[in-house]
Amino acid sequence: MKKNRIRGPRLATKLFILMSLALVVLPWFSYLYLQEMEDFLVDSQANAQLLTAEGISTLLNGRSDLFNELPLSPEGYEQLYAHPLTTPVRIDGKSNDWEDVLNYNVSFGQSKTSASPEISPNQFYLVLGEHKDQVYAFIQVQDDKLVFRDRNILRLDLSDHVRITFTGKSGDTVQLVLTMTEPGVTTAYEMDSEWRYATQGEAENRIQGFMSETDTGYAIEFRIPLSLVGSTKHFGLAVADVDSAESRAIQSITGTLPSAGQEAFGLVLLKSPEVLKIVEGLGYSGANIQVIDAQRRVRAEVGSYTTSQEKPLTQEEQSVGESWFSFFSALVDYAYGFIDQALREELAVPEGQVILDSLAGKPSYQRRYSEEDGEVIIAAHPIISEDRIIGTVQLKQNTKRILQLRRDALERIINFSVLSLFIFVLLILAFSVRLASRIRKLGVETTNAIDIYGRLQTNQIRSETSSGDEIGDLARSISGMLARLHQHNQFLENMPRTLRHEINNPLNTLSTSLQNLENEESESGREKYLASAKRGVNRIGMIVQNLADAASLEDALEAEEFEVIDLHNLVQNYLANCRTTHDNRTFEYRGTQRQVLSNVSDYRIEQLLDKLIDNALDFSDTGSTITVGLTVDANNLTLFVTNQGPIIPAEAVESIFDSMVSVRKSNPDNRLHFGMGLYVVRVIAEHHGGSVSAANLLSGNGVTIRINLPLYRKLNNPAVAAS
Repeated sequence: MKKNRIRGPRLATKLFILMSLALVVLPWFSYLYLQEMEDFLVDSQANAQLLTAEGISTLLNGRSDLFNELPLSPEGYEQLYAHPLTTPVRIDGKSNDWEDVLNYNVSFGQSKTSASPEISPNQFYLVLGEHKDQVYAFIQVQDDKLVFRDRNILRLDLSDHVRITFTGKSGDTVQLVLTMTEPGVTTAYEMDSEWRYATQGEAENRIQGFMSETDTGYAIEFRIPLSLVGSTKHFGLAVADVDSAESRAIQSITGTLPSAGQEAFGLVLLKSPEVLKIVEGLGYSGANIQVIDAQRRVRAEVGSYTTSQEKPLTQEEQSVGESWFSFFSALVDYAYGFIDQALREELAVPEGQVILDSLAGKPSYQRRYSEEDGEVIIAAHPIISEDRIIGTVQLKQNTKRILQLRRDALERIINFSVLSLFIFVLLILAFSVRLASRIRKLGVETTNAIDIYGRLQTNQIRSETSSGDEIGDLARSISGMLARLHQHNQFLENMPRTLRHEINNPLNTLSTSLQNLENEESESGREKYLASAKRGVNRIGMIVQNLADAASLEDALEAEEFEVIDLHNLVQNYLANCRTTHDNRTFEYRGTQRQVLSNVSDYRIEQLLDKLIDNALDFSDTGSTITVGLTVDANNLTLFVTNQGPIIPAEAVESIFDSMVSVRKSNPDNRLHFGMGLYVVRVIAEHHGGSVSAANLLSGNGVTIRINLPLYRKLNNPAVAAS
């Protein structure tokens, strides 16, 4: 019947899985270390920015005059603050470019209410911005009826329009009107003093604007070059409302009028020049420095922290990017994006908190993430004058260098991991192939050591027995096992011949005695042959008994009870009996003369001595001396028996204590020599926790057999039973 083959992962697969896990753990710990280093670098940069902001604020401490060069609350003027814009505004009449500063818009005019129904709804909201010498304006007008300009009418004040007033470079007053014939691009004209007609036939193209309708009216977005506005920055703006397309009469004019009503100008506050001069030389690459007053208005700004756009790849770089290595870059980009996703969620916080803390007197910094700029560190330190906070210095810098370092390190980690995995796969594959080949070779030789009938073909294997690793240990163990099996098989093979040899002699004696008994007539002769037949039967019985004793010896020993006895006394008594029963030999004792205690079975020790003495009698000459000795050391005792006679062949020294092994060359006395005596000695000694050994005498005329047994340590004066 064919056995089912057990299937499971191969050795190479297991090694590959284990090494893959190890190569995953290594990049993970590398990434954790990288993350710790990134946090350290970000924290160091934030503290460096805070120290820089503190240094700049130190230069401005006590310089309140720098913030008062333009009046913070000029009497008779409406303040029109132009907020600095980081990017230019697209003139399209929409507010999406004004999201950062739209909350700072200023309201002018009044809306119709239930308390004042006679007031015409002509309210508007104005916000100004400044970017690269351009002043941008965004106006949201509430108007329930829109009236556009008629192209056939020369007067420009007969429709909804916006009036702009400012002082030019020469100090004269410039009046402009933004008109629209429909939603879309507006047209600017320079007007006369009565705001009716254009003083020039052509439009002022340097002022670009765009009008769009809204749910509550309309919105106008326009820009004016700062080159048109004089140094005093006097700037006024008014919205004229016309509600009837037939009469085209102006219903109301709402403007940035001063509170006293004497002037039609507002005051455009831009960045403070003196403050800008101080901080202009302090800027450094990749950082933005802003000086903000107590009203949270930017009075000076230097540098930029925005990330520059990436350069397009060259043709050579594109060819490299199309290579197989681009896979690793894609992997890095994926990992980089996955890591930054958590950063986006953690740092998606409003920007203004650090300014509020600084204006409250607490220097601080924060990390902020935006899709446009990435991660930015914002540090702010207050500016103090006469125990009063007059502003703050804000320093912004992105973490582009740190993130680039992280990206490069992450790329190196991934590349190293992939390359290491590739190298380790090759090494593991080669190692596993070699290992599997060695195991397969050992398995084939072990399998061929036994034929299909279960017979051993050899008593050893040669593959890997000289190796020093675990496979070598396994090969040597298998080889030793085969040697023992071979020895046992030889025992089984020799048993029939041994039994035939041992039984044939008593059978021949029995057969001859019975034949003679049948033919013998005299009574004395019959008794002689009958006694001979009985001896043959007894001898056969002894053979069977010896076999039974050898087979059941180990089981019998398990039932034996041990007791502490004096082996010195036991040996002395035993030798006294030997001198009486074997008067043709001289028995001599050598060794210790004091008490020797051991925890043993006295009956089995006597049985052991019987076998040793019988062996010594068989291999010694009549009249020779048999020496029995007993020695002790710190932990063990040694019982030895020495006889003079033939030595043990060198090849039989190791096997003489195996069952049914005998080195006798002849059997002149026709005694039973079944080869079980020394085997019984070995079994009894090992059962008592000891060992046996045999050695030829150095003189070459005899043999010594030693039995080592554990020595009993008397702790509480136990009773000693001596046999």
